[in-house]
Amino acid sequence: MQIRDLPHPDPGVPDVRSGGRFLVWLCRRQLGGQFKAMAWGLVHTGAVASFPVPVGIAVQAVADRSGAGLALAGGLMAVLGVLVSVGDTMLHRAAVTNWITAVARIQQLLARKTAELGSALTRRVAAGEVVAVSTGDLEKIGWFVEAISRFSAAALTTVGVCVALVIYQPTLGTVVAIGVPVLALAVLPLLPRATQRADEQREKAGRATELASDTVAGLRVLRGIGGEELFLGRYRTASQDVRRAAVRSARMWALISAVQVALPGLLLIVVVWYGARLALDGRIEVGALVTMYSAVTFLLHPLRHFEEIAQAYSFSRPSAKRAARVLALSRPADGRITDHAPLRGDLYDPATGLLAPAGRLTAVVCGDPDAAGRLAERLGGHPAGEPDERDERGERSADGPGEPNSAGDAGDTADASRDSLDGVSNATGEGVGNATGEGSEKGRGEAAADAAVPARVTLPSVELGGVPLDDVPRDSARRAVLVQDKDPVLLSGTLQELFDVPSSGAVTAEKALAAAQCDDVLAALAQSGTDGSGDPMHSRITERGRSLSGGQRQRLALARSLVTDPEVLVLDEPTSAVDSHTEARIADGLHALRDGRTTVVLTSSPLVLDRADQVVFLPEGKVTAVGPHRDLLRTSPAYHSVVTRETDEERARKQAADASLPRKDPREDTGEGPGAGPREGAQGTSHGAPADVPRDTEPATPPHARVGALDSIEETA
Repeated sequence: MQIRDLPHPDPGVPDVRSGGRFLVWLCRRQLGGQFKAMAWGLVHTGAVASFPVPVGIAVQAVADRSGAGLALAGGLMAVLGVLVSVGDTMLHRAAVTNWITAVARIQQLLARKTAELGSALTRRVAAGEVVAVSTGDLEKIGWFVEAISRFSAAALTTVGVCVALVIYQPTLGTVVAIGVPVLALAVLPLLPRATQRADEQREKAGRATELASDTVAGLRVLRGIGGEELFLGRYRTASQDVRRAAVRSARMWALISAVQVALPGLLLIVVVWYGARLALDGRIEVGALVTMYSAVTFLLHPLRHFEEIAQAYSFSRPSAKRAARVLALSRPADGRITDHAPLRGDLYDPATGLLAPAGRLTAVVCGDPDAAGRLAERLGGHPAGEPDERDERGERSADGPGEPNSAGDAGDTADASRDSLDGVSNATGEGVGNATGEGSEKGRGEAAADAAVPARVTLPSVELGGVPLDDVPRDSARRAVLVQDKDPVLLSGTLQELFDVPSSGAVTAEKALAAAQCDDVLAALAQSGTDGSGDPMHSRITERGRSLSGGQRQRLALARSLVTDPEVLVLDEPTSAVDSHTEARIADGLHALRDGRTTVVLTSSPLVLDRADQVVFLPEGKVTAVGPHRDLLRTSPAYHSVVTRETDEERARKQAADASLPRKDPREDTGEGPGAGPREGAQGTSHGAPADVPRDTEPATPPHARVGALDSIEETA
């Protein structure tokens, strides 16, 4: 495999039972490249090892006053110099090729795993750990793959030199042959301690990286609660821990390097002393002594490769373990039903009783943002929620035998983030706690639900047109049902590239942008364009859309989902970051554009609920009420409380105030009195929201809605 042949046609199926097995598998996949690099390494080191021969011939020729001997020595040196140069160049080329192809193979495996797991990846593994695996860990693994060929060539050359010395000069050769293995094995007692310290350094560095990544992901929330200094202090502490661990590790490796220099020096002294005595006794010639001295000096070079391979393995082993843990995660993709009719019809969830009629806009009110997110994922088929819950409980996941579950490891790393927030991650629903892979529902508001639903219970599959989505291939389910979660990601690139997604072709980008009310977004992109064309479709969007406000990102993501025009579109809080006027227009545009298509919107916004064909109230995981928004406001106190964000105390005070008012003749009641309450007269606002309850009223606004209010303020600004 050459660099120009990348990417690999098939990266293969890795052995992820442990980090060591993963490294062995990776080397086996590159045997051709390893043998090629080792061959060039033998040419290089063999030529270097052969230099003592012409040196000894030259010295002996001078002693014997032989011109032919000097000419022979000069010719041999010239040939060996060419071999050293060519061998070193080609060894470097082959070793770097092995490094790049190995890293590319792992990158392809990680990309394939990311596409397979989807949004479940960052819930089962900390986001910072994914970043560490795909960046620094790849470098360490590539270093080990690159060093193997150099070490193999050095080891074979060392054995060959020792054998040649025994044959050439048995007395001194035996001393060297015994001394070299002793030198190579002398550092073995130090390697476990060095490896342990290197592992500690890598672990602490990984935790610091994860903490930094998670802090950046939750920076907006941290600024909102004034937690920047707290997290800065935590990262400063973690950084100092990494520095101290690195110094301890460096001290041990420095000791190993000193041993690798001191012991060969002692061997050289012994050989020179013993050889000089043999030369004085006339048992060997001066040229032979010089040859032996040069050969022992050469052996200092391959011994350094022993240190390098030990260091590379100690650094790559934890990196390979981390990569294997990520690659061991799995999510079912196949289905037992492969020959099925086109997936269309009513969307039905037997677990909750939710029924979304075909061709209609159905709004679902859960009352809990986390429960709504899990329901949205289930509606798409092949959910990953149940393994995630098992991981959060610390049980063994699909990481394979002998490996700790990834969520447990991620949880250790996320402790600093989770504890420092002091409950804020639960309040926001998407804060830094979720960024670290920890479910924010644990311990706050979900204990009863966790106790009521056993972790290992397999819920029945969602059905589309009577066909269980979990029983069809995942690709088929994805084509039929598109789920947009509450925090969609915008990849960097132009706006035109953003909308280059698989679609039916029935909805153009212009229609989708108009329905999502993206006029101001297009104007902003047109002004920020660098090509001078003024066409917003050619304007670039920065990574994750960070140059846009939260509401602008949300609307662009909604437009992208509308372009795909799936049979069923599931939207989780698609308008939580926009102002009320824009939200009302989006609701109208969504209803008009998706006419005849099945649409499920999980929201508690009265503006969206009032425009839905039907509203399903689903508290605590079961459907309790179905009907139009205004009817449910009158007939369901629990629904009224969730939608209006009215507490029980406020409702009791309001009822007491209504009871204290004098009764009016029904014939005189115009529907404008203070006791009218949340009925049709109160709903007759310009946007269909309850007139007596603002969208973001404080202090009745729950914490998760408070974050949406902050985004709305930013969007309005």
